[in-house]
Amino acid sequence: RFFRYHGLSIATQEALMFHDLPVWAYIGITLILTHLSIVSVTVFLHRHQAHRALALHPAASHAFRLWLWLTTGMVTREWVAVHRKHHARVETPDDPHSPQQWGILTVLFLGTRLYRAEARQAATLERYGHETPDDWLERRLYAPHSGLGLLLMLLLDLALFGVWGLGVWAAQMAWIPFFAAGVINGLGHWWGYRNFELADASTNIFPVGMLIGGEELHNNHHAFAGSARFSSKWYEFDLGWWYIRLMRCLRLARVRRLAPVPHRDHSKRSMDLDTVQAVISNRLHVMSQYVGTVVKQVYREEKSAAGQRLKKLLRQGKRGLMRHEFLLDADSSRKLERALAGSKRLRQVHDFKQRLQDLWLEKSATQESLLAALQEWCRQAETTGIQALQEFAARLRTYSIRPGPQAA
Repeated sequence: RFFRYHGLSIATQEALMFHDLPVWAYIGITLILTHLSIVSVTVFLHRHQAHRALALHPAASHAFRLWLWLTTGMVTREWVAVHRKHHARVETPDDPHSPQQWGILTVLFLGTRLYRAEARQAATLERYGHETPDDWLERRLYAPHSGLGLLLMLLLDLALFGVWGLGVWAAQMAWIPFFAAGVINGLGHWWGYRNFELADASTNIFPVGMLIGGEELHNNHHAFAGSARFSSKWYEFDLGWWYIRLMRCLRLARVRRLAPVPHRDHSKRSMDLDTVQAVISNRLHVMSQYVGTVVKQVYREEKSAAGQRLKKLLRQGKRGLMRHEFLLDADSSRKLERALAGSKRLRQVHDFKQRLQDLWLEKSATQESLLAALQEWCRQAETTGIQALQEFAARLRTYSIRPGPQAA
C-alpha cells in the first residue's frame, strides 16, 4: 500500500523488496550484514577507538557508529572502557571477562551479561572511557536511545525481507554478542596457539582471521595492543588489516602505529647502544625466538638422550618450560622443577631465559648498564657449551634499529 500510494511501479517495488528469494540468498545476505558488524567492531571500536592504532575520516567513523547503533545497540564509550579495563587488569579478579576467573562456559555463552554488568560501573567509564565520541548524536541519540536502533533495524529487515527479516534480524542480534563477547573473550584466552609468551592467557584461535575480521589473532593483539595490524607470522592473515589498507587507499584511514618488526644487521660484530634499543623494542620477538630456537631444541636433545624415568619428567615439565611463569599453577611449577633437577642443560637454558627477561624489567636501568648486562649475558652464554644458546647469543648481537620509517 505504501508503494502504491507513492506511485511506484511493480518493478520498482520488487527491486526494493526481497520477499521471494531462495533460502541460500537469505543466508548470504545475513552473512554479509553480520560481517559488516564484525568490521565495524574490529576497525572502529577496537583498533580506532580503544587503542588509537589508526585515525578514521569523520564520514567513515560516523558510518561505523550508525551501523553499530542499528545492529548492536552498543555505546562506544562503554565498549571502549570495558575493553581497556580488560587489558589493564587482564586475568585478575578485576578483569571484566576473563575465563580464567569466570570460567570458559560463562564467558562463551554469557559474555554479554558480563559486559553489561561492567558497562554499568561509573568508575570504569570514568577511568577508561576517555577520548570517545561526545557529540550531539552521541549525547542525544546513540547513547540514551541504544534500543531504538535495534527496533529500526528490525523494521527495516521486515520491510526488505518479509517474514525472513525476523531471522535475519535475530542473527544480527546474536552475532556480535556470541563472537565478540563470547568467542574472542572466551576462546581467545582459553584455547589456541601462542606466538608470544605473555603474563596473560591470550591465544591465537586460528591463523586465518576472516570470520571475526582478524580478531582470531588475539595473542598477537595482546602482545602489541597499539598495532593496527594483528598478524605477525607470514602464514597469518588479518582481514581487518586489509580493510584498513583499502580505506587508507581511499583516504578514509591513516595508520598511526604498527607492531615493531625485528631487523638484523649481519655485518655487526659487537653490541652497541643501537643493539640495546633494538632488543628492548623487540623483546617479545626476542623471547619468542629464545623459546623456539633454544628451549625447544635443548628439550628435544635432552629427551632424546634421556632414560624412561627422565623422559617422563621432561614431558610433565614441558608446559612449564615454554609458558610464562605467571601462568603456572603450583602443580605445573613442581613438575617444572623436577624436570630441571634431572637436566643440567635445561636448567641452564631456563636460567638464562629468566635472566634475559629480567633485563628489561629493571625500570631504573640506563642504556649503558643494559648494554653491559647484555654483553655479559652473551659472554656467559657462549661459555656454556650449549650450541643452541651460543648461536642465539651470536644472533642477538646483530639486532639493530630498522633504518628509515617502518613500512605499513
